[in-house]
Amino acid sequence: MNIMFFDYRESEKEYFENHPNDDFNIKFIEEPLNEDTEISDYDSKETCVISVFMTSKITSRVLDKFRNLRVITTRSTGYDHINIDECAKRNIRVLNVEHYGKISVTEYTIGMIIALIRKVVPAVRDMKNANINTQRYIGRDLNKLKLGVIGTGAIGSSVCKVAKSLGMEIIANDKQKNLELKDIVSYTDFETLLKESDIITLHIPYTPEAFHLISEYELSLMKNNSYIINTARGELIDTAALYNALENGKLAGCALDVQECENIVINDGKHLVSNIIKADKFCIQQTVITQKLIESDKVIITPHIAYNTIDAVNTILEVTFQNIRNFLKGDNSTNRVV
Repeated sequence: MNIMFFDYRESEKEYFENHPNDDFNIKFIEEPLNEDTEISDYDSKETCVISVFMTSKITSRVLDKFRNLRVITTRSTGYDHINIDECAKRNIRVLNVEHYGKISVTEYTIGMIIALIRKVVPAVRDMKNANINTQRYIGRDLNKLKLGVIGTGAIGSSVCKVAKSLGMEIIANDKQKNLELKDIVSYTDFETLLKESDIITLHIPYTPEAFHLISEYELSLMKNNSYIINTARGELIDTAALYNALENGKLAGCALDVQECENIVINDGKHLVSNIIKADKFCIQQTVITQKLIESDKVIITPHIAYNTIDAVNTILEVTFQNIRNFLKGDNSTNRVV
C-alpha cells in the first residue's frame, strides 16, 4: 500500500530507522500538506493513505488532488485541520491517535506552572545579562494556590493527580465528571472556576463552539494576578483579550504552547512571507499580537512542543501504523473519527 507521509519531522526519523514497515511503500515529505502542495500524477493515482500532522490543512481542494484516497491518519488527537464532512462525503476514513500525550503534556503543564510561579524565565534572562534583582523573582508555594482545570479527560485528570501530590487545591469544570477524581477534585461551574482559581489550565479539545472560550469577559472574572496555561488549542483563548489582560495588570502571566493561526506564528522562516500573503486579516492580526506576547516578560511561549518527547512520538507512530493495519483488516471502530 502506498502511503504519503507529510510533516515528516526529525524526531520521527529514529522510529523509522528502528521500525521498518516493509508492508508499506512510504514516501516521506517534510512539508505539510495544503492546497499549494504539488502532487505528481503517479502519487495522485496510487496513494491510498496519507498521514499528516496538525500543520497540514486538509480541505476539499486538497482531497481533489488524490483520486484513490481511502484513509487519512492524523498523528494527533485533534482533527480540526481536516474537513471531516468532506471526507465523509467521499467515504474517506479519518483516524487519529488518542491519549499519546498524557504523560508528556502533563509534565509540561506542571513545568510551566512552576516556571511561571517561581519567575524562572526572567531570572534566567537577568542572570545572563548580569542584571540581577532577587526581589523580582519572589514566588509562591504551590500548596498555597488553587488550580482550576478545564477539561478532565486523560491529560486533564493526569494534571489533577500530579498537582494534588504537590499539595494544591484543585477545582475543575467539565461536561462530565471523571469519577477517578472524586477524592482529588471539586467540580464547579465555569464562572466559579474562573473567579476562584489562582492558576487555570486548559485541557479540552477544540470545536467551533469553543472558539474564544476565554475572552474579555472571562478574563475579567479571573482573580487579579492569576495565571493561565494553554497546551490544548490556540483558538480557545482570544489572543487580543489575553494581551490586554496582561498589559493592564489583570493577569500575572501566562504560558502558551499553542497559538491562534499556528501555521503563520510557528515557522522556520522559509515560508513566512508566502504564508502571510495568503493569510486572512484575522490571522495577520493574531500574528502581530503573538509577537508582542513573545516579547513580554510575563509570557512563556513555546512552539507546540508539550507532547514532544521521544516516548510520545514513538507512541504516535506505533498507533498510526496500527490504525492503518486495523483498517486493512476491516476494523471499523478503532480510533475512527469518521
